[in-house]
Amino acid sequence: MAGSKGSPAVDIEVGERDVRITNPDRVYFPARGETKLDLVNYYRSVSDGIVNALRDRPCMLHRFPEGVTGEKVHQKRVPQGAPPWIETVRVKFPRYNRTADELCVTEIAQIAWAVQMSTVEFHPWNSRRADVEKPDEWRIDLDPGPACPWSRVQRVAHVAHEVLDELGAVGWPKTSGGSGMHIYVRIAPEWGFKDVRRAALAFAREVERRMPDDVTTTWWRKDRDPADLFVDYNQNARDHTIASAYSVRGNPEGTVSTPIQWSEVDDVTPGDFTIATVPARYAELGDLHAGIDDAVFSIDPLLEWAQGDEKAGAEEPPDPAEAG
Repeated sequence: MAGSKGSPAVDIEVGERDVRITNPDRVYFPARGETKLDLVNYYRSVSDGIVNALRDRPCMLHRFPEGVTGEKVHQKRVPQGAPPWIETVRVKFPRYNRTADELCVTEIAQIAWAVQMSTVEFHPWNSRRADVEKPDEWRIDLDPGPACPWSRVQRVAHVAHEVLDELGAVGWPKTSGGSGMHIYVRIAPEWGFKDVRRAALAFAREVERRMPDDVTTTWWRKDRDPADLFVDYNQNARDHTIASAYSVRGNPEGTVSTPIQWSEVDDVTPGDFTIATVPARYAELGDLHAGIDDAVFSIDPLLEWAQGDEKAGAEEPPDPAEAG
């Protein structure tokens, strides 16, 4: 029976390596019946894009051993016994006085191996192993409240794009795979997490000033209007991660966090992009984030905005990386 534990293992060629997939017929996504092997083949179909999104970044794995309707496991540490070609980077967690050797992707076979380990979602840091304490990616997370319509996400995305243009920054949008949208900006790895978060907060406040009826930067969820969109600057705090470009999400439909063009913002909906639809799109368009490393922005103007907000008495929200 499809999805049974008795289905025989298969060896598949992934890049330059052979990866054994056990239980290949286990159904992971019940909406259409895609299996564990289907998930491996999806990642193979977007191999350059997913590797580009994860390359050299500490990566937390969201595993679903029984498929996405079962328990989710957040795994930071690569287990003992991993193949010798699995690369890792050691990160520290000062609050807990611990370290973890996290997956550090450099090739598509490592992603296939992670799927064999029942990984569905890949959540990378916004820094790389050359210096994990210096982010090179500023993440703008447009996070809608439970009563916020998708049309509001679209409107806010356009205003965020407007502000980025005024700053001279290139934004790279993608769907979140859920109900929101992400915009990435490549930055020089010259600042720590605190400064990048301060810059992200200053940007969020500017978007809020332009759209006070749509956007909030209010820290506490209980104090937000459920119809508002939260520009979540906290995704730039240390050890905070979000699903990468081309990562599948752990829901029955197998939605995908998918890069889009700015010209598509008004036309797409979150449900458009799944493991069933993205491979053909990728074959036609390629990796829409392929040029991100060539468009590096200095956050100095945003830090000046942050200083101005702070002098004006704006409250500095608590840093979740330091919360108890």
